[in-house]
Amino acid sequence: MTPDPVAYPLDIAAVLKQLPHRYPFLLIDRVLELEKGKSIKALKNVTINEPFFPGHFPHRPVMPGVLILEALAQAAGILAFQTAGVVPDENTRFFFVGIDGARFRKPVEPGDQLILRAEFVRAMRGIWKFSTRAEVDGREVCCAEMMVTPEAKA
Repeated sequence: MTPDPVAYPLDIAAVLKQLPHRYPFLLIDRVLELEKGKSIKALKNVTINEPFFPGHFPHRPVMPGVLILEALAQAAGILAFQTAGVVPDENTRFFFVGIDGARFRKPVEPGDQLILRAEFVRAMRGIWKFSTRAEVDGREVCCAEMMVTPEAKA
């Protein structure tokens, strides 16, 4: 077995090479741990400067649940790319194709550090399934089963 050529943790420069997303939609600041084909642990620092907070909600800023799910999908995407041994470009992407059992347990607010975890469950017929959860201070704030698939070639 050859050694893993990517060193962990991945800083923001390395994350930018692993995901096609950019501001304001890049929701991963750092990858803390990754074991190809198994799991990933990533970090999102939630700040008051996020572009969605002025409208969600001005009196009590709360990170939208759909963006927590997107952050989890991005973490699963990095795990998928690393597991497949590919770097995303204009010809290679994984698309989010499904979500099951999403649950929100606690609001995420400015100042929180969102820990994003995804575990590879299985791959079948081109669909990769992940069990995901987001935590703040060791407490689960969101969980879901997610499916991604590689982009179909034309």
